[in-house]
Amino acid sequence: MAEIILEFKDERLSFFTPAGEVKALNGVSFSMEQGEVLGIVGESGSGKSVTAYSLMGLTAYPGKLIGGTIEFNGHHVHEMTEKEFRRMRGNEVSIIFQDPMTSLNPVYSIGDQIEEVILAHTDKDKKQAHERARELLTLVGINEPDKRLKQYPHELSGGMRQRVMIAIALACEPRLLIADEPTTALDVTIQAQILELMKELQEKLGMSIIMITHDLGVVASMCDKIAVMYAGHIVEYGTADEIFYEPSHEYTKGLIGSIPRLDATDHERLVPIEGQPVDLLNPPAGCPFAPRCKSCMKICLREMPPKTELSVTHYSHCWLRQLEEFNKGGEQA
Repeated sequence: MAEIILEFKDERLSFFTPAGEVKALNGVSFSMEQGEVLGIVGESGSGKSVTAYSLMGLTAYPGKLIGGTIEFNGHHVHEMTEKEFRRMRGNEVSIIFQDPMTSLNPVYSIGDQIEEVILAHTDKDKKQAHERARELLTLVGINEPDKRLKQYPHELSGGMRQRVMIAIALACEPRLLIADEPTTALDVTIQAQILELMKELQEKLGMSIIMITHDLGVVASMCDKIAVMYAGHIVEYGTADEIFYEPSHEYTKGLIGSIPRLDATDHERLVPIEGQPVDLLNPPAGCPFAPRCKSCMKICLREMPPKTELSVTHYSHCWLRQLEEFNKGGEQA
């Protein structure tokens, strides 16, 4: 059995603003095995990035973890101090942010920024750190690494800057890499190259990856498992095949239905998900997707649906699935 490297149990995180408590995460639970690639998908504000940042102790003020536990690589993350987080960040877990231009420091050379991470987390000297930085640029497919090490972020293209960010994230060979929408700021051709590079590096280094995105096309090609988030809840979880070929939650079906299909024989109109995202200051009592769901029942508005186990790896939180399971039980009896 593969080693469990990460486990979230009933994580609850809120931002305490002057307007009131924003319930960003409501009982988030999932686990990851070593070497696994997990995709977290959902629209803006669903809690994808907040989940990842809480693992690294990067929750911005006035955010606060108010319940649940996070276990990572032997650490009780929910109990860690800032000093312990600093030792873990970059060393055991690294992150690639959305926009490389705002993540890289414009007044330091590429070489200085990569070497800084290596010197902070390893016992290498300046010369060894420089050689390691050169190796990393070669690893991520950047040509003329000696020249690039002396250049500054503004001298590189968007795709090359993102490759530099990947090099920095891999500097200390972390066990887990978090990619927070790493292709958002890139054009389609470069997106494909970056995703291919990440997949190759994951297989070569054997690390785990959490891929945060709103693009289901990205997770289809990259991920082993997918967690679908909506309004701070994981509403469906399963393997990539289960999510794409046997979607269970109405929100997941809506996301898949809004993707253009290359294999469509007829001209089909894309079907948008009607309505607006939930106000997390005043979340509904029941299923958070109920106000936008075309199949909404009265109970959906009143009570949060329990977990419905659809297979060993697949579950969803939807009253329609509960009703189906109840009807199956009646027929079998």
